[in-house]
Amino acid sequence: MQEVSIIGYGQSSYEKKTTHSLTSILADATRLALNSAGLTIQEIDGLAVGSFQLHPDNAVTLAEQFGISISWAYMVTAGSGGPIAAVLNAIRAVEAGHAQNVLVVVGDSYNVQELFDMMDNLNGAVRDYLAPHGFGGPNGLFAMVTNKHMQKFGTTREQLGRICIDQRKNACQNENALFRRPLTMEQYLNARLIAEPLRLFDCVMACSGADAVIIGPTDRVQKGKAVQVLSGFEHHNHPPGEIIPLEGAWKLYKDRLWDLAGFGPMDMNFVNAYDDYPIMVAIQLEDLGFCAKGEVGRLLDEHSLAYNGSFPINTGGGQLSVGQAGMAGGLMLITEAVCQLRQEAGNRQVKNAARALA
Repeated sequence: MQEVSIIGYGQSSYEKKTTHSLTSILADATRLALNSAGLTIQEIDGLAVGSFQLHPDNAVTLAEQFGISISWAYMVTAGSGGPIAAVLNAIRAVEAGHAQNVLVVVGDSYNVQELFDMMDNLNGAVRDYLAPHGFGGPNGLFAMVTNKHMQKFGTTREQLGRICIDQRKNACQNENALFRRPLTMEQYLNARLIAEPLRLFDCVMACSGADAVIIGPTDRVQKGKAVQVLSGFEHHNHPPGEIIPLEGAWKLYKDRLWDLAGFGPMDMNFVNAYDDYPIMVAIQLEDLGFCAKGEVGRLLDEHSLAYNGSFPINTGGGQLSVGQAGMAGGLMLITEAVCQLRQEAGNRQVKNAARALA
């Protein structure tokens, strides 16, 4: 079986308000990924696409618009967690010979009304039971998760604030980040209240943008430019029936994840964790073995999370500072990791970056 890696990556410009069509935004990320891999669009024969807004188009129709013929197609589901599953499935497709080079491209282009409509109709449960009562958005739900973690484990706003503040330091070195001004603890704590205890800087800002990666044979690019995925899993709907969970499916497979990779949590040079809210970063760190459940506050107190700190997290700034371009939020973790591991992150480069979790 041939060795398969991520051989290219790209990220379109992230914009708060855009005049570009969704297709053109996806095409921009694709062009950059092709350039980094040294491929032409005609060399792509597999396509995975994710977007909340692409309907009625899909992977096959986007391939038609891109002018390519494909032997493998995949539509991303499961929201922003879906792009990681798409990358894993693309790797399997190339390993199995279903395609030679697979493009995974994910993005959205929002205006305010489209965002509200999407949140009210995110799924049947939201549409039928939450939205009619004015509780369709994520802020209230994640406020309850944050409150529960604080009450059960003594986690403080200052500790969670370290995530937002240090990620902002990373974003200050990222030209594509929408928020590039330093954030102080005072500004964080005193920001406008959104949903107790969440304030303005605890919440992502929806924006327009796209991310893309290309999966192909490791030897297709020069040495040092292919990023191999050592292990990866997907698992959905855990814990079932829990309305305000303090754990996720990461806890179920963390031991297999590390065993298959041949490394442990402390062997990672940096971590890119999904950060729609800081509490989600905290829960992932606990469930993936960086600390025991309930002890993430101590971990955050003891380390700098900046790109040049002792425990770098979300080295490009994460969604909290770069912006959340719909489904692209899940792939941005990977494009930033690839950028770092290829030693192409410029002023925010993690020193000697060789291993990462994303």
